[in-house]
Amino acid sequence: MGDYSKDDFLQLIKRFGAFLTVKISNLFGTLDSRSVGAIAGLAFAIVFTWRVWRSPSPQRRLPKRQGATSSSSGVSNHASANVATSGVIPSSEDSNAQNVIDEFFQTVKPTLGQIVRQRLSEGRKVTCRLLGVILEETSPEELQVIIISGSDMDRCLNAVDIVYTLSWQQQATVRSSVLEVLLEITKFCDLYLMERVLDDESEKKVLLALENAGVFTSGGLVKDKVLFCSTEIGRTSFVRQLEPDWHIDTNPEITFQLARFIKYQLHVSPNKPERTAINVFNSTTLEQFFGSV
Repeated sequence: MGDYSKDDFLQLIKRFGAFLTVKISNLFGTLDSRSVGAIAGLAFAIVFTWRVWRSPSPQRRLPKRQGATSSSSGVSNHASANVATSGVIPSSEDSNAQNVIDEFFQTVKPTLGQIVRQRLSEGRKVTCRLLGVILEETSPEELQVIIISGSDMDRCLNAVDIVYTLSWQQQATVRSSVLEVLLEITKFCDLYLMERVLDDESEKKVLLALENAGVFTSGGLVKDKVLFCSTEIGRTSFVRQLEPDWHIDTNPEITFQLARFIKYQLHVSPNKPERTAINVFNSTTLEQFFGSV
């Protein structure tokens, strides 16, 4: 350990522990004690020990000055004389420990799962609408299946109309950018997805799209937790009955009405609603709220 005494080393460990406690509390406020202990052990064993052993021994004292130097360096001589009078240079242990911790936490970033849990304030039940949040489609009409007969096809004005009408028969589309966040939520939350649809075929399209995206294979979400209704009031009723910790929606009116009953809400929209409540957060997308884009 070079010229470090036992007392010096113990003091450095104490300072390191204090700095580490603050850093972990600020960065991983929701982690359990075992996770914090693992991070602390890793930081101490790998980073701190390496830095302390390779750091040059600090010079604790300066030799006394023998005489005055030229008058051109009077200011510097005066400052040096003050240090020499005390015979001690300020210890660099505090700054060394702080630098070690800063370098470590610059390379360690929280995982998406940790961010999701922290942003949801450890909420255990979440309800979320599908259109405009999970799906590319934004209205029930876009989900509706159109059965085109020969006479309907004859009434189409041109090829563009035909292509547009046929495209409505394809399955719904899950937004690829939201999928990772959605799967992380299902790992520790009781998640319910819900939407207003116009027919039974629309329900099938939504379930098929979620299944093809792998939402049901993660084990956190089952088809029975995907709920459908025919009105916006029906979706509000679902949320009131389930009593989630969080509700995610794109309809500002529903968000405003539920603010009195739901602990937290996330309103997903490019525009901030005119009426809002203190427990309602706003984000352009679900994934942006969790900082994954």
